[in-house]
Amino acid sequence: MAQKPSIPKGTRDFTPSEVFKRNYIFDIVKKHFQTFGFQPIETPSFENSDTLMGKYGDEGDRLIFKILNSGDYLNKVDDATYSSKNSNALTSKISEKALRYDLTVPFARYVVMHQNEIDFPFKRYQIQPVWRADRPQKGRFREFFQCDADVVGSDSLLQEIELVQLYDAVFTDLKLTGVNIKLNNRKILSGIAEVIGAQDLLIDFTVALDKLDKIGEEGVKKEMAERGLTPEAIAKVEPLFSLSGSNLEQLEALRDLLKDSETGSKGVEELTYIVSTVEELGLQSAKLSIDVTLARGLNYYTGAIFEVGAPEGVKMGSIGGGGRYDDLTGIFGLKDVSGVGISFGLDRIYLVLEELGLFPESIDQSLQILCLNFGDKEALASLRLVSALRKNGIKSDVYPSNAKINKQFKYANNRNVPYVISIGENELAENAFVVKHMESGEQQTYALDAILDFVAKL
Repeated sequence: MAQKPSIPKGTRDFTPSEVFKRNYIFDIVKKHFQTFGFQPIETPSFENSDTLMGKYGDEGDRLIFKILNSGDYLNKVDDATYSSKNSNALTSKISEKALRYDLTVPFARYVVMHQNEIDFPFKRYQIQPVWRADRPQKGRFREFFQCDADVVGSDSLLQEIELVQLYDAVFTDLKLTGVNIKLNNRKILSGIAEVIGAQDLLIDFTVALDKLDKIGEEGVKKEMAERGLTPEAIAKVEPLFSLSGSNLEQLEALRDLLKDSETGSKGVEELTYIVSTVEELGLQSAKLSIDVTLARGLNYYTGAIFEVGAPEGVKMGSIGGGGRYDDLTGIFGLKDVSGVGISFGLDRIYLVLEELGLFPESIDQSLQILCLNFGDKEALASLRLVSALRKNGIKSDVYPSNAKINKQFKYANNRNVPYVISIGENELAENAFVVKHMESGEQQTYALDAILDFVAKL
């Protein structure tokens, strides 16, 4: 007996209904990307390992899927390396490529390789799958799509303001009101590390702080201690866990806390400008809030950091995020090119829309009209009718065989078809067709040479 097939954990098949719903999100996101002046690009699904490794911190590097070299991949491994069982040493010998972890690092590589063809500032969007060797759970998959928008070649804070507006426009169009766009700045985090005397542990400090919503205050303190922060340093961090008041009031408190740090003060100044400008312009449905514990744990962010939370009451991780990365292209040899970008988490957005019932009712209506099949002559007439309907943009089809009528009606019900057309022997003789509205049961007869009269009523 053949073994029952399966798919890898963290991956999914998508039904027609699910694909329609995913495309609904794609189309809205893409529409607003283009409205805001972003241009599309695509990059390969896999990159050279040295393009990706070392760009996401130790935790990110561990989640990168490596691709074995083709052919006899053990051929280049010497006996000493093989016997040492050192996975890092062995991996470099047997794998030279890896599946992309995100779209931002490949984008930086793209900018460097195509810098002479690009008009700066370059606003690009990219909607493609990425892969992470993460532990699968609700809203977290090993293969998933990212929808990114980035600007490179401008250090203007107007770009951050525009990205907040872009988030707001997309989620408003998706009818997803009340999303929380959380904002922080890596300069503030650097300033805090400086003030508490932990400059040399900045990455450890931010990685631990970024887990506050997952492991709580005590969990963060414990991890900070494990990562080498002193009890005195951790005590100085505690006020951050209880910042309150409006965005500008919190920024004022931070300004006082970081007055002795030039870097931290610069971060507060940048956030103040972004927040005050956004508040002056107004948002349609999203909320903007300062979250000084937001770190996003990625090494390449240098300025503003974004993270979008689902509406209150929906248990879901972040549904978007991003930030400014002034130094990213420098890793590939192109200096002094500032960039900032955001990402939409398609799969989590899908789950949120599904939970809240926000997909349009007709979204998976793949067929508007089904013509019943009563035999060869009748089917030929139905095909002529269907051809005319399709030319008018109507999704229509003919049942492929003259099966029992009950079976054909059952098929129409299962496909959620709103109209069923009958052209039987009598209709052929009268050069007509009968339309039945499946929900109401009402029927109406039209002349075959007056198809447009029917189309006009759809």
